[in-house]
Amino acid sequence: MLNIDLHCHSNISDGVLPPAQLVERAAMRGVEILALTDHDDISGLAEARQMAESKSITFIDGVEISVSWRGRTLHIIGLNIDPTYAPLIEGLAVIRAGRAQRAENIALELEKIGIQGSLEGAYAHVGERRLIGRTHFARFLVQQGYAKDVKSVFKKYLVKGKPGYTSHEWASLSDAVSWIRNSGGHAVIAHPARYGLGKNVLNDLLDEFCALGGSGLEVVTSSHTPEQMRHFAHHAQNRNLLASCGSDFHGPGESYFDLGQLPEFPHGCTPVWHHWKNNIAAELTN
Repeated sequence: MLNIDLHCHSNISDGVLPPAQLVERAAMRGVEILALTDHDDISGLAEARQMAESKSITFIDGVEISVSWRGRTLHIIGLNIDPTYAPLIEGLAVIRAGRAQRAENIALELEKIGIQGSLEGAYAHVGERRLIGRTHFARFLVQQGYAKDVKSVFKKYLVKGKPGYTSHEWASLSDAVSWIRNSGGHAVIAHPARYGLGKNVLNDLLDEFCALGGSGLEVVTSSHTPEQMRHFAHHAQNRNLLASCGSDFHGPGESYFDLGQLPEFPHGCTPVWHHWKNNIAAELTN
């Protein structure tokens, strides 16, 4: 089996490592096929690809797009995209512009419970100032002693119903899938178990996603239990969706799995790379 990781983040978004160092770490961990999927930004792809070529890693251009759907935030991964596709570039720029306003709103919410200086504190952890996210606030709060680690911060402050949470309108599901598909890529719902969707709501999401031309589900990922992997493999099979896998690596000590540290697909999954129409498919089957 090849070591394949199709979901990770550099410091272009909310990862810790610059793109080149991220790829170097992937190489040291034996990753053979790697996709960089930064949140709402593709500016790290060229640097990552150059390093991947020097390390004999097959590199996949990717992105993770923030989406609003029925009052929830979802993440849609684009794999094998064309990073020069103008509507994708323009759409991601609009999403990033909204991140700055959300960051100000998060800081205001934290101020209400006596946490001062969180905005500039969060920006101190941002690699690219234009792409601030909740993880940067989490790192600041850990640094200030409000929680022991990033995961704990999210549970205590930054998810819905907690004092640092603020709602925000991201891209529509329709737009995200369209940008990915029309750029030549595959749209994949990232870590579907994380959204806590009930049976009927999940079915509605999958119905709409498939109708829009969505390609796959991230079946194997660091936040999924073995039972959840089997559950979403079943959904993928029933709907003829392709299965994807990724560590969702953000940095050493912050992620459930390190790069390439992934279990195998449950039985019966068709991998997302099965139908890729270029030399990647050949490389993966050699």
